Amino acid sequence: MTQVLDRSTLEQRVVINGTWEQFKLIQKAVEDSPQVKLSFFAGAIEIFMPGFQHENFSEIIGYLVTTFLLMKGVKFYPSGSMTQEKTGEASTQADKSFCLGGVKSIPDLSIEIVYSSGGPRKLLKYQALGVPEVWFWEDGTLRLYHLRSNGYEETIRSELSGLETLDVELLKRCILMGETNLSEAVQVFQQGISIVGE
Repeated sequence: MTQVLDRSTLEQRVVINGTWEQFKLIQKAVEDSPQVKLSFFAGAIEIFMPGFQHENFSEIIGYLVTTFLLMKGVKFYPSGSMTQEKTGEASTQADKSFCLGGVKSIPDLSIEIVYSSGGPRKLLKYQALGVPEVWFWEDGTLRLYHLRSNGYEETIRSELSGLETLDVELLKRCILMGETNLSEAVQVFQQGISIVGE
């Protein structure tokens, strides 16, 4: 008999008040637990263990963005959920991140899957880190934010070199398709990229 899991209940998130020093102690304690994601900003320590649905969308989006970059011949380094940190001020692990052109300590693009805490509120943390562009997948839609001199501004397309020709509407459709059939979603996405390139 197959057991069906309630995917939404598998995600766990705890937010506590704490100092940078306390955050670093927790970070050290969970360093052998890759399923635990940590972040720190403005005296708040977040401990997060993503569920299936969260990780599924993360993988789908990461795969589609990688497909686009490969098809366009863009030099890139996928940096997954690596820790992005500014000592004493901010630390986070995006669900997916990409360095374009070369390896960097702070990636050019960070992507977050948002289920239980609002994406735009997280922008201050990414601003402190200096991440040029942040994407949020929330409630079936993708929102893009590009860093300006006075903070992030929502934009309808990526402004990163190598991603500026990405059809965001096509990407959104294929992300939703990917939830039920990733193979078909990738084929539709590749065809869409090829048509634009012709």
